[in-house]
Amino acid sequence: MTGLLAFVESPVQLLNVLEWAHTRAPGAEAPATGAPAPEGSGTAGPAAGTPAGGAPGPETPVTGAPASPLTVVVLSPTDPMSRGQLRRMAQLARDEGVTVHWQEARGGRGALVRTLRRLAGPLRSAERVIIGDPFSRYVQLLLTLFGPRHLTVVDDGTATMEFAAQLGRGERLVRWHRKGSLGPRELVLAPVTTLARRRLAPARGRTVEVFTSLPVEAPEGVEVTENSYAWTRARFGPPRLTGGADLVGTSLVETGVVDADHYTRVVGELARTHGATRYFAHRRESTGKLHRIAVETGLQVVRPELPLELIARRGPVGRTIVSFPSTVVHTLPLALAGTGVRVAVCEVAPEWLRATASPRAQGFLSGVTGTAAREVDRLTACATPAVDRLEFG
Repeated sequence: MTGLLAFVESPVQLLNVLEWAHTRAPGAEAPATGAPAPEGSGTAGPAAGTPAGGAPGPETPVTGAPASPLTVVVLSPTDPMSRGQLRRMAQLARDEGVTVHWQEARGGRGALVRTLRRLAGPLRSAERVIIGDPFSRYVQLLLTLFGPRHLTVVDDGTATMEFAAQLGRGERLVRWHRKGSLGPRELVLAPVTTLARRRLAPARGRTVEVFTSLPVEAPEGVEVTENSYAWTRARFGPPRLTGGADLVGTSLVETGVVDADHYTRVVGELARTHGATRYFAHRRESTGKLHRIAVETGLQVVRPELPLELIARRGPVGRTIVSFPSTVVHTLPLALAGTGVRVAVCEVAPEWLRATASPRAQGFLSGVTGTAAREVDRLTACATPAVDRLEFG
């Protein structure tokens, strides 16, 4: 493979770039070489050479064409949890022989110009560009300036489903939890989004691939490649199973979709019903919300240092994993295939939604639940504020 350039902005995007590269490598089903994390840790330790707490090291400039078959450019986010996970994922990628450049793309005044200047050469010479978030304004800007000949989109959550649907319908690209009206910022960026959408669609001289573990309706001319999490299964586990259950958190409160009071009550009910002891926090969950969950439910809140698919595969992990509608109801059954772990998804009732939620939110979340893997149990929550019962659906 030559001329492969990937842009990632989250740990999950980088994980799925590694999964994509694994499907292209000879002998993809390599023997497991990863050692499980220490029992009871629930997280992986800092990668070798990583500054404590995921603090950024010196920025690595990108000055020419990719020097290895696959080069990953990390367009670093600003929140500490994402940065820490990305640092550890970057070390895993280097262990696989991937060249990784850390770019402080949001590092204050002038960062955008510096980033574009450093990436101009590699973008022009790349045979294939791999991105994880087609909704990212940063990625959209890069695509408007340098249209790739071959483009691959890897998963960064359930938004992949919405991207494929919007691309197929010829609509502008809008995240599902955003309201439909255009604000001042969106109006200014509308020309960028429009051109980027064209660059994300197949055309003469350009191919588009979606590499996904999610059920997507492929637009005409788009190639869909299945992500079975073969690299994760080959490198880690199988995990030691504990006797109880683990809950998986979500950022639905932080994105303004779900009411915080309803969310906390449901988490407590799920913990009591399934005997859960740990709550794996989403990297975007606020400290205040997590403190409230710990105090009111008694759950041990764990902030994973790697994507949950890797944490679960390394173990230890509960025999049951309960999640709200999110990507993990599609990915965990693949990553944990053959381990005996049961995955369940709890539906989001309409009464939990905030007034600020997008009109499309309920339908989208229901679609995520309805399209979950066959191995996933569906839990129907009573649609009352008291949430006085939970039953298998």
